[in-house]
Amino acid sequence: LVTVGTSLVIDRVFFGEWVLVQLNFLKFNVLQNLGTFYGSHPWHWYFTQGLPVILGTHLPFFIHGCVLAPKRYRIFLMAVIWTVLVYSTLSHKEFRFIYPVLPFCMFFCGYSLKHLKAWKKSAASFLLLSNLLPALYTGLIHQRGSLDVMSHIQQLCNNSYQSQAFVFIMMPCHSTPFYSHVHCPLKMRFLQCPPDLTGNESYIDEADVFYSNPLGWLNKEFYNDTLLPSHLIFFSVLEQEISSFLALRGYEKTATVFHTHVPQGRVGSHIYVYRKKTEMN
Repeated sequence: LVTVGTSLVIDRVFFGEWVLVQLNFLKFNVLQNLGTFYGSHPWHWYFTQGLPVILGTHLPFFIHGCVLAPKRYRIFLMAVIWTVLVYSTLSHKEFRFIYPVLPFCMFFCGYSLKHLKAWKKSAASFLLLSNLLPALYTGLIHQRGSLDVMSHIQQLCNNSYQSQAFVFIMMPCHSTPFYSHVHCPLKMRFLQCPPDLTGNESYIDEADVFYSNPLGWLNKEFYNDTLLPSHLIFFSVLEQEISSFLALRGYEKTATVFHTHVPQGRVGSHIYVYRKKTEMN
């Protein structure tokens, strides 16, 4: 009651009216099931893919620990199963939703290691290497371009062109951070992908409309040169498709940022930064 009451008061202050956010969350994600706009998965996804992926090489130790653990510790296992079951009722699923159960899972992994005896050091070394190497690669190399490119944008805050600059990020929505990494009133825009709240079954978000015909969308959206962004940021896979627009409107490539060794779909191996020559030179 204290928690809900505090939440009500805080939301009343910021929204200017009484809002029960927890009820809105229930309506949006459960009753209306609007989360499926961002993808849906079968009910068993967390058990067959979600938990195995977030546990990684800890999985066999987790299963072993669950078998060995005495009954008084089963309350932790029940917490894991209950949480995963509840989230499994929602069509839209993500790995991050079940991260909170990891500490409980690690309890059983530790119980397993404790009882391995002769294999304990070998198992610990295996877990260290099998987690450290992927962690270094995914943390320092893989898909880092979406963060690195923000330093190029942030430089616009430190020059005299800040008031004229207009950055348009032509990437799948939410690919990069936004003002959390650009601490100045720089004009920026990215492709939008909000869910439809009106019940329109034929609704298509801005990002999907853009990627269905990038060149046509750009020519229609920026029909007048005065509307053109000063900087365009996009994945390398898009460059060839919009090359005529870039050349005709006077854009030049100013930076190439590595992103991933495994490009797929709308995500390219590099991120390109293009600047409009006529305005910024």
